Amino acid sequence: MTLDRPAAKADSAPSASALKPAAPAPAPLVLLPLDERPVNVQLPADVAAMAGTTLHLPPSVLLPDFRTPGDAAGLGQWLRTTLTELSGETAAPVDALVSLDMLCYGGLIASRTSADDLPSVIGRLEELKTIHERCPGVNVDAVGLVMRASSNSASVEEPDYWHLHGHELHVLGGSIHRYLDESEIPPLSELTRVPAEVVADFERRRLRNHIVNLHSLDLAESGVLRTLAITADDTAEFSAGSAEQTWLRHWMRALPSGRSVHMYPGADEVGATLVARSLTARHGITPRIHIECAHPEALQRVPPYENQPLAASIDRQLGIVGAVRAHDVEGAGKVGAEVPAADAILVVHGPEDGRQDLASAAPLTSDERAAAETGALIQRLLAEGHHVALADVRYPNGADPLLGDWLVEHGLLLELEAYSAWNTAGNTLGSVLSLLVAGVVGRATGTLDECARRVALVRRLLDDFAYQGVIRRRRFEELFRLDSRPLTPERALHAEDVIGADLQTTLQSWGPTGVDLVRTALPWKRAFEVGLELTAQQ
Repeated sequence: MTLDRPAAKADSAPSASALKPAAPAPAPLVLLPLDERPVNVQLPADVAAMAGTTLHLPPSVLLPDFRTPGDAAGLGQWLRTTLTELSGETAAPVDALVSLDMLCYGGLIASRTSADDLPSVIGRLEELKTIHERCPGVNVDAVGLVMRASSNSASVEEPDYWHLHGHELHVLGGSIHRYLDESEIPPLSELTRVPAEVVADFERRRLRNHIVNLHSLDLAESGVLRTLAITADDTAEFSAGSAEQTWLRHWMRALPSGRSVHMYPGADEVGATLVARSLTARHGITPRIHIECAHPEALQRVPPYENQPLAASIDRQLGIVGAVRAHDVEGAGKVGAEVPAADAILVVHGPEDGRQDLASAAPLTSDERAAAETGALIQRLLAEGHHVALADVRYPNGADPLLGDWLVEHGLLLELEAYSAWNTAGNTLGSVLSLLVAGVVGRATGTLDECARRVALVRRLLDDFAYQGVIRRRRFEELFRLDSRPLTPERALHAEDVIGADLQTTLQSWGPTGVDLVRTALPWKRAFEVGLELTAQQ
């Protein structure tokens, strides 16, 4: 049913270079994104463009606008109409990549804040059955999200009461998780001081969303979904989200198709990973990716905001994009070590043994040696002629500035095949692997758009390294007054001008890039994310 390529040793899997795929058919791609932010709309479009594919997206009038939900009913109708039209225009299969949170609630924030009842959201989910019945030439790849319970006390993306009770609700989820194997049901007053009516509101919303994820497993079992991913957003080892994943895994073990369901840490990157998966599936290509890390012990650490070791996340992210590991070799990451046959190499700048976070202006304790050793590893692999991408997961919410500066100093930054260093480790891994795999597919099929690849690389470098790793931290107090809430329109325009000027200066300092920065925007009028309009120079 699902096109499952587990991220295991690739002893018998054909590499992209070994395959001679047929000429690519004009198979359309349609995406219903998680929300309207650039990582959920622009990043998937960049992945598609690299392999010469056009991505169909809903009109912006249907999409959410920060805390205003998207038009869930209208989005379902748009999806059905678009797929019906496209499937009638081409004999090639049409791939629909669907965020269940957008389809059911109208977007990511709406999934946490809306009061929509269970019958309503299940009715919207059933739209996929209608599409399956009416459009037999459509493949539906879907992703559902295990709802987070943020540990901070900001209500920006959460219910209005989060500033009063958010942290305690997060702690409550962990406390309940610890009772998972117990028969005792303690009084609520022993678990939390949060008022019962607030607990009920939040937990009923969690229950509704959990039932949607369970229903998606049934859609996968019945053949409505070709691929199903269930990802976890900002989930600690002991938390409500981790407990729900345990229950979901029970049904993944019980249902025959459950072995093909992908579950791992991630959220905003999944639109891009589903695009990459579609590209590998439609061309019958299984990219071989070799993983290198200058500090292999870092791969066994559990990154912040996640609930499994980094190595496990890498394997699961490889699986969802349709790739496999190239052969592991003894001494990987050491100077002079043999590199196995691979279509591309992903260098991982592993997480520190600490909990620093670049989302704030707090002082950063950096490790010059670690950055230099990762840089030297990249330098060697590039000198050997490999296509090398970098996943910088040293810190959450931005790049290690020392590593970025090292690559600039040695003239290697723009020699990377792809790059990512934003938000969580899962976000970073999924993003960079999607871009890397798109390059592999494009080269194998003769459809690689080098200008699109360069634009995608520069976009991530400007966003993750220049903005998140350097400029945001330097300008945080001046522009955002150390506040996570959205700015007023006037302050947002000023911040966009200042950040845009800083990014222009940074871009020019890198030398010829072949890319122009046209516009800088703050999509949600806050510091956390930036939108960049780029064009390739003619």
